[in-house]
Amino acid sequence: MHSHSSMHAFKLPKESNQESKAARLRGDRSLRQQKGATHTMASQIERVAAELRRRILKGELLAGQRVLEVEWAQELAVSRTPLRLALAELEKQGLVERLGSRGYHVRVITMDDVAEAIDLRGVLEGVAARLVAEGGPSNDDLETLSACVEEGRLLLEAADANDGVLDSAAWASMNARFHATLVGAANNKTLRSTLDHVNKSPLADAGALGIHGSQPVLELSYLKRAQSDHEDVLLAIREREGARAENLMREHARRSRDNKRRLTQSSDTLLVHEASVPLVFRKAAR
Repeated sequence: MHSHSSMHAFKLPKESNQESKAARLRGDRSLRQQKGATHTMASQIERVAAELRRRILKGELLAGQRVLEVEWAQELAVSRTPLRLALAELEKQGLVERLGSRGYHVRVITMDDVAEAIDLRGVLEGVAARLVAEGGPSNDDLETLSACVEEGRLLLEAADANDGVLDSAAWASMNARFHATLVGAANNKTLRSTLDHVNKSPLADAGALGIHGSQPVLELSYLKRAQSDHEDVLLAIREREGARAENLMREHARRSRDNKRRLTQSSDTLLVHEASVPLVFRKAAR
């Protein structure tokens, strides 16, 4: 058994304890600084990517236009590193293309590109509809879906009473909310993240409407059919018919794809309301 005095021999000197504590504090401070710098960089990349995407979709950056690093770093008040990383993210979304060592340019989006993305969205949303129908929606989700269907009905009635003129921004917002609620109600993180990536493709998102006003009667007929689709999907979910809900959503997406293709064939440009944001989609040269 050790004596009381011998135990004191193994204690670190007071100065050593203080130095160790100071070192730990310095290490913690350095780690916090590194985390802060990483967070700041990630925020910059996200902000720059969002702003460039917005300008591309609004037509401020045209198809084929080069994105000059020096110019856009100054325009967006960032260094070239977050700009390059943001452009790499936009390349993954199909909005820009790399020109080797010469940087990036805005990609020309064709109707075939749009169709592929919409088809994939239909498959994913079909799975979501089946999961919701089979699992049963929450009261809140069911209430939101029902409210969207009712809002769509009222918007179409107002259009009929106004010589076919539709509040397209309100419709786009309602449509996006209906689809987002359906996907959220599926409660599947992998499905949602995959769909989020698909929806970053131009014109693929449910909030993007192919409306340019040149054929108002035809355009309104497309939206009336979309309204009917929403009503049928909601009914299938209420009645727990998973396979029917899935097939309806896939058909719904296919009709959206075909309608947009028909509208682009009748015009050199397609004005799209994505929520309240206009987008000019230019057809590829034949």
